[in-house]
Formats: sequence, structure tokens, C-alpha cells
Amino acid sequence: MKLINCSRIVTATLFLFFSASVFAFEETPVGSLKGHVITKDGQPAAYISVTIEALHKGTMTDENGNYSLRSVQVGAWTVKASAVGIKAQAITVTITKGKTSIVDFAMDETSEQLQQVTVSTLSRQRSTSSALRISEPIIEAPQNIQVISSELLNNQILTNMADGVYKNVSGMTRIEHFADLYTRINTRGWRATALRNGMNITGDWGPLSEDMGIVDRIEFVKGPAGFLMSVGDPGGTYNVVTKKPTGKDFNGSANLVYGSYDFYRAGLDLDGKLNKSGSLLYRLNLVGQNKNSFRKYEYNDRYVVAPVITYKIDDKTSLTAEYLYQKAKMSDLGADYAFSLDGFGTLPRDFTTSDPGLDPTSINDQSLTLNFQRQLNVDWKFTAQTGYFYFRQKGANLWPASINENGDLLRQVGIWDAKSINKYGQAYFNGDVQTGQVHHRVLIGLDLTDKEYMADWNQYHDLDDGDHLFDVHSTDYQPPVNGYASFDYTTPLEQRSIGSVYNESYTGLYVQDELGFFNNTLRLTLAGRYTHAAINNYGDFLTKNRFTPRIGLGYSFTDDFSAYALFDQSFMPQSGQLRTGAGVPPILASDAEFGLKKNWASDKFVTSVSVYRTSRDHVTASDPTDPTGVYMVAIGKTLSQGVEFDAKGELLPGLSAVVNYAYTDSKVTKTSEGAGLSVGDKVPGFAKHNINTWLTYKVKNGVLKGLGFSGGFSYQADRTSWTWTSDADTESLPDYFRLDGGINYDLGNLGFTLNVYNILDKYLYSGDVGFWEVGGVDKNVYSWQSEPPRNFKFSINYRF
Repeated sequence: MKLINCSRIVTATLFLFFSASVFAFEETPVGSLKGHVITKDGQPAAYISVTIEALHKGTMTDENGNYSLRSVQVGAWTVKASAVGIKAQAITVTITKGKTSIVDFAMDETSEQLQQVTVSTLSRQRSTSSALRISEPIIEAPQNIQVISSELLNNQILTNMADGVYKNVSGMTRIEHFADLYTRINTRGWRATALRNGMNITGDWGPLSEDMGIVDRIEFVKGPAGFLMSVGDPGGTYNVVTKKPTGKDFNGSANLVYGSYDFYRAGLDLDGKLNKSGSLLYRLNLVGQNKNSFRKYEYNDRYVVAPVITYKIDDKTSLTAEYLYQKAKMSDLGADYAFSLDGFGTLPRDFTTSDPGLDPTSINDQSLTLNFQRQLNVDWKFTAQTGYFYFRQKGANLWPASINENGDLLRQVGIWDAKSINKYGQAYFNGDVQTGQVHHRVLIGLDLTDKEYMADWNQYHDLDDGDHLFDVHSTDYQPPVNGYASFDYTTPLEQRSIGSVYNESYTGLYVQDELGFFNNTLRLTLAGRYTHAAINNYGDFLTKNRFTPRIGLGYSFTDDFSAYALFDQSFMPQSGQLRTGAGVPPILASDAEFGLKKNWASDKFVTSVSVYRTSRDHVTASDPTDPTGVYMVAIGKTLSQGVEFDAKGELLPGLSAVVNYAYTDSKVTKTSEGAGLSVGDKVPGFAKHNINTWLTYKVKNGVLKGLGFSGGFSYQADRTSWTWTSDADTESLPDYFRLDGGINYDLGNLGFTLNVYNILDKYLYSGDVGFWEVGGVDKNVYSWQSEPPRNFKFSINYRF
């Protein structure tokens, strides 16, 4: 697919939108409307619809009960606050030219009563969380943003980021991972930057991927995200928003899950007040999980403790403290891969190189964050946030040291004793002001980040020897002839990790102004970021400074139909080093895209489509001959382009759908000397065609009321492995098709869900190709990680 050149997209779109606006609109006197909605007991009322029906204008209150309507035509209007299932309130207000009118509402319901009302999951997704820093409806943002709610996660019984959350968003694919240690998600041909509550936690091997028990929603931002951070890949970002106190007197849920292969899980979510006034709130999530596998000797047990405390200093100021502890105990990393000279999928699906005598890998992952918010006045809000993340891993990585001509392996265990410490500081102002006939959404911020990762990868032990290799075709237990490893853990890690330490720190300053013209129907975003990065790249120290611009344009044909165009640049330091010993330079990238967004049937169903073109320079990749992941190979330049379509919401009463499709084409456009690649070679880690669906039907009335059915499929065609190769003889990954489905029943506060995954029992996997010396000759060695055969999860959920 050949896409229009990015500069032409931006130029043509600017010309058309400005021309249409100049000729189609006469300047109308306007003012603004803002306010705060609270419950009967004085708590913020979130997700309340505020509308001026006569003008067909509306918005929704945010998490703090605030709302704003800009570019409201001068005159006397009736403003209504409402939500499904509660009593609406109406107030008449007079809008004055160039002035901001204030209308506050106090609903008749208490916070607990309001929470019992069924609020559309889709309605909660009309705006982003405050962690994304922008303050506007998603339909007006000049970016492709998709939100996955906790309700959808529960319906699909997804317990970990690696389970398949990404399939609910177009174009997302997952690269193989080590036993859920971390989750790498790719989008638009490159790795998606991982955020947690707006903080960039992306690392080479951590932190531990989030348990879904702590998650309120996940926000996927396609393309560059200059308003999120100062550095990052332009492919996209996902932001995990954790659960916070809601202000209820007392509320909660308990959850039990049983599944195939001895899967046992229990979760508890408590939410309430610590004092009568409601100024001190809490949220506590607890999770315990035991998980075995369809592969022998493989397990992954987890425990989660996540308390959150919010102190409401006054009605405009709050301080939230959040602690997260995740404990994981899992089988030796790397044992869930299969290896063969004959191609992908040529060994049994349950193949493993593991051994019951290997020591487990133990991980302790902790984080503490403080968030301060202050509504300075009706136009300005200040937010400051700091975070401390500590990750400690003690374990090993099981990987073949060699393979012989018949495929037998010499298994080697390498120590993987690691620690990472990440520190964050963020401060930003959100402004929503009117100057004459121009509406401004202003964002001014500062990011401070410091990351350190160290690891001991320098101790090895062979389980087998040259006369007694591991027979990949045998189903009998094969004890290691060399016994088990005894690694040195007593010497301090700081001494053992010399040469394997990575430090990254950066300071980012950013300013963004979205200017709204013609009653805010035409919006021009101008932004810039200045980044200072200091990298200690495994012994090679470098500093880089970079200014990156951002230009966006949005146009609302109606309140529920908009278009946008975007040009953005990004800057991303890279870890690792070349075999020469030199450090790798930062990736420099440019992105241009155009998109359309449409909400249907009073926002019950939303759709979006985007077309993009992204170029990257100074691209590198992990050296396939280096199992530690430290060494890199220089690639050169790449180009990614494609089309993405997302649709979700209620199609008919009781019938909801999540449907997405992506066409992705990502190729090398310029190669570096010695890279071993050619122009036109594919970038690893994407599928050219990617389709996902999930349909849910719930009986609304009659004797079967509460009974529901769910089902969907995932299909990927023309997949690339996750390693770079230009070898024409290399086997490609086969197309991927997986069918899932389930049944559920809600009986008041008690709910039951039974889901079956991989219903067709297909042998599904992803993998890569390495080049190893076999019998003195370099050959392709295929490695892959298989998904479980047909399996199930049964969930019982009780809300109180």
C-alpha cells in the first residue's frame, strides 16, 4: 500500500480545513460554561452528562466531577445534568460574550447510590484519565486513542497484561516474553512504550507486568505522544491506569477464578472512606494466584498487595499515595521456548527444556507514587507526581548453548540476578481559557526520569555435555548429567554486574496549546518538547539534547463526527551496545497521520479510522547471537505505514461489540554497513493483516434476564518473527487464527463467567529465527513459544 507523503497530508489538510472554515462560518458571539457536580453527600460525581440540548452541545464530568463547555453561543440556555437511571437536574444560565459562566449541580443521590447506577462503559471512555495530561474529549483529540475498560477485562477473564489485552485494539501484537516477567507489545511495526499512571516504566527486562486486578482501564495512544513524555517511540503508547478510591461509603468485590492446568486465583477489591467527612478515602486490592502450565515443570505464582490512600485537603485539592507490591515465583526463564532446525512448530506443543530440579526465579516488584492535584481556579489546574519503582530478581535463564545436526541440545543455565531502580518527577499545568473568539487548551509541563538497571549475566552452568545431549524427540525425563548450578549470590550484585549496568536519565520540558476557532469546531495544536538525556550505556556514556515539534489539526463536522491530521517527531535513547563496544545512538523519528472519528446512536457506538506514515533513523535490534540482550546490531532506517480501524460499543439493545482491523507495512529503507539486511526487508514483530472481534449479548428481560454470551476471534496474516533477517530461505510464521467464547450469568450482585479459549484447539505460537553454528556451518535455528491448547477459566464475582 502506497500512502501519501506526510508533508502533503499536513499541507493539504491544513488548506482544506482552513478554507472550509473561512467560507462556511460567520463568527458567532460565544462564551464559556464550567462547573462542578457533586452528590448529596458532597462527593464528586464522575461521568455525569452535562448538556445544552437546544444547542446540541454536551460533555461529561471527569473523575473529580468537573466539566467545561467552550464556545457556547451567547443567550439564555437550559443546562441539564443527568445519567442513566437517576433524576436529571436543569438550571437556566445566561451566556455572555467572552465570559465564563459557572453552573454547579448537587445531585439528589449519594455517592453510593450513584455508583449503583449502571453507567455505560463506553461513556467512561469519552475522555481520558488525568494521567494522560490532556483535558478534552477523545473525539476532539488529534490522536488515535483507544480505551479498554476493566469491565471488558473481566468479561474476557484477562488476568495479566500478556493474556491478550492488546487484541482489543487494532494493530497490536505481542512479542514472546519470559514467563510473564514483562510484556512487550508492538504497534505500527515497533515497540509500544509502557506507562503506568502516566510514568514511563519501559525497561529492557522490567518492571513486572501488571496484574489486571489493580487495573481500572488501559489507554492505548497510537503514534507519538508528546503530551505524555519527552522520549518515546512514535509507534504508540499504552498507559495502565490503576484503581483509585471512588468516594463511596463502602464498596467492593470478591473474585474467584479456576482454570485449566491448576489455575487458581482469588482477588479482593475494597473501596471506602476512612472518616465520616469523606476527606480520607482508601482503595485496597489483594490478589493471590497459583498457575501451572500445559508444559511440564512450568509454573507462575503471583501475589499482589495494592493499597491507595487519598486525602481531600479541600474541595479543590487532593493528595493520593499509592503503593504496589507484586511478588512472583516462577519456573526457570526460557524453558517455555522450543528449538529446531526443521522449522516452526516441528516439535510437540508441550515441548520443554525445563527440569524439576531447577531453582525458581523469584521477583519482588514494588512502587510508591504520590500524586498532588490542585484546581487553581476555574481555568487552571496544577498536578505534581513523583514515583519510586524498585525491582529485584533472583533467578536464571535456561537457553541452549549449542544444537547438533539432529536437533539435540546442550542446555545451559545462566544466572540472571538483576535489580532496577526507577525514579520519576512530573509537574504540569492544564489551562482551559478563552481569549476573544479563540479557545485555548494549554499544557505546560516538566518531566524528570532516572532509570538504573544492573544484572549479573556472567555465571553459566551446562546441564548436559557433548556425549549426553538433551534429546528433543524423547518424551522421557532426562536428568542433567552435570547436575544443577550453584551460583554466587553472596557477592554484592553491584560488584558482579560490572559491565552490565545501564543508566538513563532525562529532563523534558514541553508546551502545548490547542487553539480553537469558530466555536471550537476547528482546532490547531502547536507544541514543542526539549529533552536532555544522559545515558550510561553499559559503560559508554553519552548525552543528547533534542527539540521535537508537534503540529495537530482537528475539525468537528458535528459534535459526534471529527477529523484530525498530525505531524510529530520523537526522540528515544536506546540501551545496549554494538559488538565494537560503541554505544547506540537515539532513534529519531517522524510521524504523519490522518484520522476520522465518529460516535453513533448518542455515543453508544464509536468508530475511528486512521492512516499513518512513520520513518525512523538510527534503528538497531538485539543481536540474535547474544542471549543476554546487551549487544545490538545497527540497522539503518525504516518506514512504517498503514491503516487502522476500531469500533466498539452497543450495536443493539443487549448486543455489544469490539471490532478492529489493521493493515501494517514496515520495511527497511536504508541499511548500515554490516547489518546483513537489504532495502525492502521487513521489520520484525508485526502482522500485515490483523483482525480481532469480541461480541457480547446480554438478555435484558424475561425469565432469562442476566444470561449472556460472548465470543470472538483473532486473525493475523503475513506475520514476521521478532528477529531481523534477510535470508530468503527462512521460513515465515504461519497465519494465526484463534476462536474464544463463553457464557455468563448475572444474578444481582453475584456473577458467573465461563470462557473457553482456543476453541478449535489449534497449535498457535510466535517465534523467531537465529543463526547458529551447527557442525561448523551457520544454519537457521527456529525458536518459538506456543500457546496453550483448548483451555477454560471459570470466574465467580461477588459485588457488595
